[in-house]
Amino acid sequence: MDSQQILWSQGAWSHPPVSSQETEGGLVVEAHNQSDAWRETSSGFIRDSEHALLVDLAVEEAMEVAFEGSFNAQFDQAGLFVRIDQKTWIKAGVESVDGLLQLGAVVTQGFSDWSLAPVAEWAGRLITIRASRSGNAITIRARVDDEPWRLVRLCHWPEGVASEAGPFVAAPTRAGLRVTFTSWSRGPSDTSLHD
Repeated sequence: MDSQQILWSQGAWSHPPVSSQETEGGLVVEAHNQSDAWRETSSGFIRDSEHALLVDLAVEEAMEVAFEGSFNAQFDQAGLFVRIDQKTWIKAGVESVDGLLQLGAVVTQGFSDWSLAPVAEWAGRLITIRASRSGNAITIRARVDDEPWRLVRLCHWPEGVASEAGPFVAAPTRAGLRVTFTSWSRGPSDTSLHD
């Protein structure tokens, strides 16, 4: 991707974390205990307390975040958040579920859904999540280190509607989760669904 770096200071938090500190390695973010994003499905509850650092995401634009962290407690999570409003958003990245690191996405358009695939071999490595917006769709891809991109999700996204995106972290079950975001960039959307 012919990318342009986004400054951490350009974003605005959806919900402020415990702390966020810019270091030589990137932006270190500590999540509040019980922070999460979810709407209705299965459990009936709404969680609207994730820590997402957001800037505008234009039509025909892609955004990437790279990060590393220790995801050890149930539902520790981090990645990329895309948002129109409280009822329309995507969170894509990794999450610890039942003792395994999982790669997945939650797509919410009134109600949340959730898809996962195990990536235990990604633990402790640099993870990059990419959202590419084109027409009425968003394509989510992910990779670890310099390995090839994997397709995570293709979903409908309202065409032409003002949207925001950026790095996010949440810790539904514990205090003390810290994630280091090493880069944040934007560029042109992907030219096709498949490389």
